[in-house]
Amino acid sequence: MDLRFTPEQDAFRAEVRAWLEANVPSEAKGTGPLPSLDTAEGFAAHRVWEQAMFDARLSVVSWPEEFGGRGAGLLEWLIFEEEYYRAQAPTRVGQNGIFLLAPTIFEFGTPEQQARYLPAMASAREVWCQGWSEPDAGSDLAGIRSRATRKGPEGEGGSWVLSGQKTWASRGAFADWCFGLFRTDPTAERHRGMTYFLIPMDAPGVTVRPIAQLDGETGFAEIFFEDVEVPDDQVLGEVGKGWSVAMATTNSERGLSLRSPARFTEAAGRLLALYAEQALLDPVAAGRSADAVARAAMDAEAYQLNTYWTVTRVLGGTPVGPEASMNKLHWSETDLAIHRCALDLLGPEAELLDADGRPGPWLDGFLFALAGPIYAGTNEIQRNVVAERVLGLPRS
Repeated sequence: MDLRFTPEQDAFRAEVRAWLEANVPSEAKGTGPLPSLDTAEGFAAHRVWEQAMFDARLSVVSWPEEFGGRGAGLLEWLIFEEEYYRAQAPTRVGQNGIFLLAPTIFEFGTPEQQARYLPAMASAREVWCQGWSEPDAGSDLAGIRSRATRKGPEGEGGSWVLSGQKTWASRGAFADWCFGLFRTDPTAERHRGMTYFLIPMDAPGVTVRPIAQLDGETGFAEIFFEDVEVPDDQVLGEVGKGWSVAMATTNSERGLSLRSPARFTEAAGRLLALYAEQALLDPVAAGRSADAVARAAMDAEAYQLNTYWTVTRVLGGTPVGPEASMNKLHWSETDLAIHRCALDLLGPEAELLDADGRPGPWLDGFLFALAGPIYAGTNEIQRNVVAERVLGLPRS
């Protein structure tokens, strides 16, 4: 693995940094920060931001040019992510589509599906939510009960009728589309007989009920499907092979796409700065957290180096396999460790709310980090995956 960047990559980094410095919303410019994307106002504002990036051809740099990208590689994407987090740019409102669904469409979608969905996704003209979890099927995705029944002939002119319920749909309160798994053969074995559908949220029979988070904002939703008709051209991959399609999405969710290392190295940098500040105020109290701070910072850097190694392997033709579960364990635990250290350093001060009654950035980040070991498949399940599929251990 060669960690040196080429002159072209250095030039790309300089371009990205300059654009972000000129365009990221900020108080200093009188343009930000943007309202929370878990509100209707914030969701709309983040769409505008994503459109600006799309216009600059920076929203999806690694995608082919015909879909709004630059045809750059994964290393350029990592460079972009480093600069994006360095600039403390807004959270990506379209991340479910860009980082999870898009790689799956590239792998399984028809040329017509790619042309239809990818440009609208890159510009945030259409924002996606994930319709997987159900009230009785969370990490055990094979336990889903929502169904799709054939209506009409197969192929052109045919359709499916969807029924069931999905829950914990991130971005579901305001999203335009949903990608989800439904059982098309209820007699098949648990991991078979499922099909992957692309569903407009304004289709007749779709009901969205927002779910309030701890802060009262609607970052999630539950979605009810009551005889929702979906045409055949909104099936992604083969009918009955939805499990394989979904596993490609989960590899993106747990592997390279969803959580770039820049998210954690930037947080680790802020943690080190906080430690230095607190050490000046109370060196004895700060010293008690020194080892934990050092470990969290090293773990963030280790994740960064591991990601560069993984990208090197991918560029050499090795796919990301079940090792993606190890990535998920690493970044979720590292995120928690960084924020726990920050709260320990701040002490009771960490619990102070701002003038609007909202938690400070470290407490807010900690509350979100608590969800890391749960979403994208609980860490308990991921440890089973690592044991069985990476280490080759027998089932208990």
